[in-house]
Amino acid sequence: MSKTSTEPTRHALNGPTMGTRWSALFFAPPGFDPAPLRAALQAAVDEVDAQMSTWRPESDLMRLNAAPVGAWTTVPDRMREVLRLGLEIGRASGGAFDIGMGDAVTAWGFGPKAAAPDGIRVAMSADRLPAHRALEIGEVQVRKTAPLALDLNGIAKGYGVDRLAETLRDHGIANALVGIDGEMRAPGPRPDGHAWTVAVEAPDPTRRTPHSILELEEAAVATSGDYRHWVEVQGRRLSHTMDPARGAPLIASPASVTVVARTCAEADAWATALMVLGPERGAALANARGIDALFLLRDEKGATRGVGVGPLFAENPAATAPVAAR
Repeated sequence: MSKTSTEPTRHALNGPTMGTRWSALFFAPPGFDPAPLRAALQAAVDEVDAQMSTWRPESDLMRLNAAPVGAWTTVPDRMREVLRLGLEIGRASGGAFDIGMGDAVTAWGFGPKAAAPDGIRVAMSADRLPAHRALEIGEVQVRKTAPLALDLNGIAKGYGVDRLAETLRDHGIANALVGIDGEMRAPGPRPDGHAWTVAVEAPDPTRRTPHSILELEEAAVATSGDYRHWVEVQGRRLSHTMDPARGAPLIASPASVTVVARTCAEADAWATALMVLGPERGAALANARGIDALFLLRDEKGATRGVGVGPLFAENPAATAPVAAR
């Protein structure tokens, strides 16, 4: 028997989800049939989309949004898990991350419908409670205690990445790197014991180029930025990230915030929260909570500089950074 016959084989799978694509890069024993795993990975992200999409009127999230205030509504376990995490990070961030911004997201045209001036005026003038004060989660059911339009776009994609990692684990695959549109998680190292190389994207709306490199292992990374999804109002480009205090897109924010965390759902939500808080308040909170974060700030000439928080990014945010999930 040749030596190479027992070496792991590299597999690269992908498929559609949430308006983009998922990917899974992994190593498996020789003779491994990837077809059942590909189907399981697709089913995992399809389940997340079916439960948490605002683009699908029949989703469990939209069913909850349509329920009357005060009415208990049964929701799937996974969605309840995401709602609970969203409320937890909402409290911890002082409301900077708020899953209750669905009305503003829709009004400004970041959902399935075009921007609506009347809806924008209502969203900006609404006397709203943050979701962590207006949503009650029970063992099986959930209810709104005040008017609330939920939107999980700031956390569901990250959770989808976590489900990809869990699905690989359930199939006995440990050496893997999974992702959805740049949100990545490495549940284990490469077979040679080295970490996976992941690029932190430069905040350039015209092309995809790396700003810096991470070596990711047993951790996840997510980035929130102003350079991929936006609307233009009176000649001004506005990011898709909502300011809960205004019911409108952020006016001044970092070009991007990248967070490394234990799970991709946590990294996804915290990247949004720190984007809303900005480089000063966001960095202070990240430092207080032990969050590894990289703020990329754009000056008036369009050049960017990095401000790192935490041991992963603090010393040299433009260099290769080994990751150890904390």
